[in-house]
Amino acid sequence: MKKTLASLLALLLILSLLVGCSPAEKEPAEEPIQTPEEVVEETEKPEETEEKGSIILSTTTSTQDSGLLDYLLPIFTEDTGIEVKTVAVGTGKALQMGRDGEADVLLVHAKADELKFVEEGHGTERHDVMYNDYVLLGPADDPLGLKENFPNDIGQGLTTISKSEATFVSRGDDSGTHKKELSIWKEAGIEPAGEWYLEAGAGMGDVLKITNEKQAYTISDRATYLSNKGGLDLEVIIEGDENLFNQYGVIPVNPDKNDLINNEAAMEFMNWMISDKGQGLIEEFGVEEYGQPLFVPNAE
Repeated sequence: MKKTLASLLALLLILSLLVGCSPAEKEPAEEPIQTPEEVVEETEKPEETEEKGSIILSTTTSTQDSGLLDYLLPIFTEDTGIEVKTVAVGTGKALQMGRDGEADVLLVHAKADELKFVEEGHGTERHDVMYNDYVLLGPADDPLGLKENFPNDIGQGLTTISKSEATFVSRGDDSGTHKKELSIWKEAGIEPAGEWYLEAGAGMGDVLKITNEKQAYTISDRATYLSNKGGLDLEVIIEGDENLFNQYGVIPVNPDKNDLINNEAAMEFMNWMISDKGQGLIEEFGVEEYGQPLFVPNAE
């Protein structure tokens, strides 16, 4: 009996020692205390700007070759966050890209065709943006004496070139400049053809180089001529004729064309171009370098 009691007491002693040696329960870790600055940062974080994506701008070579887009587009992107991918082609091709839904917005210069584009439902609206003028360029010595005899008469100038079969370089690319040239020939009652009439099928910058190499005549927008004048031995021969007026317009493409058209961003581009800021920047472009603006803003 004594042996049994001793054994029981020994077992109780061992159990009490085991309980005493078991690890204590961990107290919950304290959460880190935030500073007031950290609380402000967490509660006042600005919401992330909505992603606006990019747009495809189909435009004329004159806006590209003159340097206007290199000047305007970085400012537009900084203001709006919208990236602009430019496709510089003739106005005819730019309008076709719009018809095919391959561009989001157009900046072109063939007003009659632009209005028809909108009337046919390819564009949502059209606004005048700016204008400049066309000029007839030719060799500095002007062998036909056009500057002396017809300084402000483009019809008489082209008539003389045709009769003399002096070399004339045409854009030949269905651009706004090409359309204007053809309309002047038509008004003069002339269908230009022959070895003297060269159809380049190229942009304005390349046509100026060809005209310079051949010391020929051509019609150019004034902005592209002035921005390339340093490398040319060509002068303005005829200017100031009302038929040489050159209007530019902006048109957002109809978003019903396809789901890829970014209409919201295209509308933002249009509104920026005709805004006070966009118009002011256009008015400043070229003044410092050339002493005159290369484009005159005239948004409605």
